[in-house]
Amino acid sequence: MRVLLAPLLAVTVLTACSGSDGPAPRAVGPTTDASTPVTPIPSTSVLGASLTRPSKVLVVVEENHSATSALKGMPNLAALARRYGYTTAYKAIRHPSLPNYLALAGGSTFGVTDDKSPASHHLSGQSVFDRAIASGKTAKSYVEAMPTACGQSATTKYAVKHNPWAYFSDATSRANCRRSDVASGTTSAGALRSDIDAGRLPNVGMLVPDICHDGHDCSLATADAWLKPWLSRLMAGPDYRAGRLAIVVTFDEDDYSQSNTVLTVVISPYTSAVTSATAFTHYSLARYLSEIVGATPLRNAATARSLRTTFHI
Repeated sequence: MRVLLAPLLAVTVLTACSGSDGPAPRAVGPTTDASTPVTPIPSTSVLGASLTRPSKVLVVVEENHSATSALKGMPNLAALARRYGYTTAYKAIRHPSLPNYLALAGGSTFGVTDDKSPASHHLSGQSVFDRAIASGKTAKSYVEAMPTACGQSATTKYAVKHNPWAYFSDATSRANCRRSDVASGTTSAGALRSDIDAGRLPNVGMLVPDICHDGHDCSLATADAWLKPWLSRLMAGPDYRAGRLAIVVTFDEDDYSQSNTVLTVVISPYTSAVTSATAFTHYSLARYLSEIVGATPLRNAATARSLRTTFHI
């Protein structure tokens, strides 16, 4: 076995490279922290020369911390940020939470300046999820602690203001939401675990933690501990190992301490040691969510700078 593995390891070392704003596809196995390896990803040559970018993305949104505090308070996420890629000049759109989620999912704040429920904000037009489905691709939102699909009202742990798909009220959008905006389950069982294991993650996906695990009501250490096994599971799954999946972890807004500069981490088999000082916003991520399915970016996302080139996704 050692004899057989030696040539592959040699190819892996030779094909990996790094840079400040755009390396070649990485061939290094993922880790959940600096010392705990997960099953290695095959080298790029094994994946196939024609596969150059992911066809799927899963966005995880954490809450209310600046980029500096997130890197300091979430050591596992910080280790992955340094190994794969992260931003230093990515800004949320405004305060409070809801307008930022709408910017991510719709390319606009739609004039919303509060955190009220969908009953107060009936948004017309498509979200990035609806745009993906209309383009013949798949979309799904996995929402922790949500009691019913496309839940319209908050509970103790479920914050509907963090579930943007629930705000799009056109008939098609509402039908899509009821079908594909689902409770996430846990790392042991549930919708997300099943889709990871089956290699059927959507082209456009979002994972929304509950009000504690997103760092809103609980510590960053708690958020990091919740995120760690999910990232490990995602990176060990067939979509990631085949080079189909990119993972983006971002924060909705800061805590008013850093001019709304938030951390965004990009994890993919094609991203290696990227530290980008490019000025991005949530509209940049919204643009990428449309680009990955070959659709025209929505609203303000159409003129935003994309994450795609910088992070090779």
